Amino acid sequence: MNRLLLAAYPEPYRSRQGEELLACLAEAYPGRSWPPPREAVALVGAGVQARARAVVDDRARPWWLDGIHLTALALAALSLVPYLQDVWHWALHIDPGRHAIAFHFSGWYPWAQGPGTRTRLLPYGLLPLVCLIALLRGKAWIALPAAAAMVYAGATFNSGTFFGDEGKQGLAYYGLGTPITARDLVLSGALCTASAVLAVCRPGRLRRHSYRRLVPVVLAMFVAGSLHVTSVSPAFQRGLFALEAVALIAAWAATAATGDHRWLIPVAAVAMIRTQAIVIRPNGFMNSLPDLVVFLLLIAPLPALAIAAQRRGSRALLE
Repeated sequence: MNRLLLAAYPEPYRSRQGEELLACLAEAYPGRSWPPPREAVALVGAGVQARARAVVDDRARPWWLDGIHLTALALAALSLVPYLQDVWHWALHIDPGRHAIAFHFSGWYPWAQGPGTRTRLLPYGLLPLVCLIALLRGKAWIALPAAAAMVYAGATFNSGTFFGDEGKQGLAYYGLGTPITARDLVLSGALCTASAVLAVCRPGRLRRHSYRRLVPVVLAMFVAGSLHVTSVSPAFQRGLFALEAVALIAAWAATAATGDHRWLIPVAAVAMIRTQAIVIRPNGFMNSLPDLVVFLLLIAPLPALAIAAQRRGSRALLE
C-alpha cells in the first residue's frame, strides 16, 4: 500500500528515490502496509510540491499558457459534471426510467421519441467530454469546435433539436449550489475562449497528459450512472464540495512551494463564473449555505494564492 503514496510524486522522483522512500517507510513502521495518517498526509503534500516544482522547472512553455490550459481543463470538467449520469446511460444504452435527470427524458435514445419531447441525436454532455479529452492530450484544435458547439447549443436551446432539450431546461448545480445551465453562456463562452487561445499556439507547446488522467472521470460516470446520482442530490453536492476543497488546497500547496502564479488563473476563472451565476440568478440559488458565506468561500482562495506566491518569492530573494 505504501506504493500508492508514490503516485503523488512525479515519475523522475519515483525512479531516483522511490525505492529509498519505501525502504525508509518499512524501517520506520515495520509490519505496517500504510503509515500513520499524519505521515501519509505529509508524504502526499510533499508529492504535490514535488510535482509543482517539476511543472515550474519545465521551460517548454510560459507560465501563463500553462495557466490557461489548466483553466480550460477545469472549465471542461465543470461543464461535464451535471451530465455524468446521462452520458454513461447513453453510451451503454441504459434507460434510467424514474431515475432520469430532472428534465424531459422521453426519447432517451436517438431512435426513440416519447410524447411531448423531441428526440435527440446526441446527449449534450458529449461536448464537454470531448473538450476534456482533447485538452488532456493537448489538442486544442479539437476542443475548440466542441466548445463552440456548446455555445451554439446554449444560445439556441429553445429551437435546437440536435441535442434535444435535455440538460438545457433544468438546473445543473455545482458544489455550493450555484445554478449553471447550458443556456448560461458565460461558462461555455469562457471555455471556448480559452480553447481558442490554446488553438492559436503551436500544438507542441501544450502539455500532454496521459489517458490515465481519465480514470477518475470514468469512475465518476460509473458511480453516477450505476447509483443514479444526479447533480441535484445532496450526496452529489457534498462530494463535489469536498473535491473542490481538495483541489483548492492542492493549488495553494503548489503556489506556496513554487511562488508561481499559474494555478491562480483557473481558480480565478472558476470563481468568477460561479459568482456571476449567483449574482444574475439569485432566485435559483439552492441556499445550501448563506449567500455571504458562499461568496467568501468563492473569493477567499484568490488572495490566499496571491499571498502564498508573494511570500515564496520574498523567501527566494532572501535566500
